[in-house]
Amino acid sequence: MRLENKVVLISGGARGMGAVEAKLFAKEGAKIVIGDLLEAEGKRVEAEINETGGECLFVPLDVTDEDQWEQAVAATLGRFGKLDVLVNNAGIFRAHPVEETSSDEWDQVMDINAKGVFLGAKAAIPAMRQAGGGSIINLSSVAGLVGAAYSSAYSASKGAVRLFTKSTAIQYASDGIRSNSIHPGVIQTDMTAEAIADSRFKAERVDPTPLARLGQPEDVAYGALYLASDESSFVTGAELVIDGGWTAQ
Repeated sequence: MRLENKVVLISGGARGMGAVEAKLFAKEGAKIVIGDLLEAEGKRVEAEINETGGECLFVPLDVTDEDQWEQAVAATLGRFGKLDVLVNNAGIFRAHPVEETSSDEWDQVMDINAKGVFLGAKAAIPAMRQAGGGSIINLSSVAGLVGAAYSSAYSASKGAVRLFTKSTAIQYASDGIRSNSIHPGVIQTDMTAEAIADSRFKAERVDPTPLARLGQPEDVAYGALYLASDESSFVTGAELVIDGGWTAQ
């Protein structure tokens, strides 16, 4: 198994890409901690993994709260004794141009998508150093690579994640801690359902995709699996684009 004996903490693990990542990683031998505000959904994922022979713990986690991140890492160490992998998966999507973006919306998106990644890494790094190294996987977006007509705050937040990932990779390479970002295209989840239904968004982002389909959470989960595993031991500061060829045009 590709993640045998590894301990993984996944934010936003109660549904969507995070839940799929948790289930796939558990099948590959990892011990899983999922953190989320959605307690009922998180408990269901926890139960499903445990009932199918895996090991999973759900912890409540608001990614904008530094104390809750520290508690999540402490719970991980208390249950499993170490932390090898952090997947900063939690995020929100808001599709508004500059003039239609309120200050409150900007702050909310930046807090969850960018500050949440920073706080997760900050809490995880000491535990990873103690374990002799680790892998930090930050979910960015193709919107963090190129400009978009539909999303100001979201693009800014995901661009911040991209460069924060690289800075982390450089700063902690000597500790054996790797840091990489994943840049999905349009992935079919509850979070993107409203945007996908919008004709303008569909015409700009979905229809031009060379592979001519929406991405699925499993497409991203397998990329994260590679970055979590020792197969990527020489990969840090990298950008893994999973977008059906959209940014290749």
